[in-house]
Amino acid sequence: MKNNVLVLGDGLLGSEIVKQTGWKYLSRKKDGILIDRMPMMCQGAEDIVVNCIGCTDTYSLDSEEHLKVNFDFVKKLVDICNTNETKLVHISTDYVYANSVDNATEEDVPVHLGTWYGYSKLLGEGYVQRQSTEYLICRVTHKSKPFKYSKAWLDQIGNFDYVDKQTERIIKLIKRGAKGVYNVGGKTTNMYELASKTNSNVIGVDADSGVPKNLTMNIKKMEREIESN
Repeated sequence: MKNNVLVLGDGLLGSEIVKQTGWKYLSRKKDGILIDRMPMMCQGAEDIVVNCIGCTDTYSLDSEEHLKVNFDFVKKLVDICNTNETKLVHISTDYVYANSVDNATEEDVPVHLGTWYGYSKLLGEGYVQRQSTEYLICRVTHKSKPFKYSKAWLDQIGNFDYVDKQTERIIKLIKRGAKGVYNVGGKTTNMYELASKTNSNVIGVDADSGVPKNLTMNIKKMEREIESN
């Protein structure tokens, strides 16, 4: 694997990637860089840029912020990476499969769930797939460990997992030089089952109206890649 990696963002996933690898990183908080300037900080010295920056306020109606971060920023980053001949690892979401088929594969057509979050993430993905000269897209949902909320949904199922486990999978894909689109996750579970593993006080409830119930993905492609010799 090319070993000069730059991580963008120090949120839950970005911080965990840096923790597990020691890769260098840039963030708005640490470096005081406006998001509009972040792509320009990738000057071509990197072999790989891992984009962990995203607007993840899932049910916010602020379309402008979602599109600014999840599409406009990604567009600029793709163009910079192409110019610098840098591989882009882009962190996407399993929410692009909301209202799609059960156990969706990477070849199934994703359908956004009717929020600006899902729509903007889908737009960003589309630009990466159409315009990036070398990329890895990881469709993934990661949760803090321990589960930090008092309630968890009984009727939402998917391949979500805790951030440490999801990070391990993403790092393996990066180190193996994986390219294209990968569903990243663990075995199918519901959110309450996952939450109760680390939070004994969590209460199981039904999801609110508008929350996608089925986010299941086929993860065989990922398993073949990270388990191969």
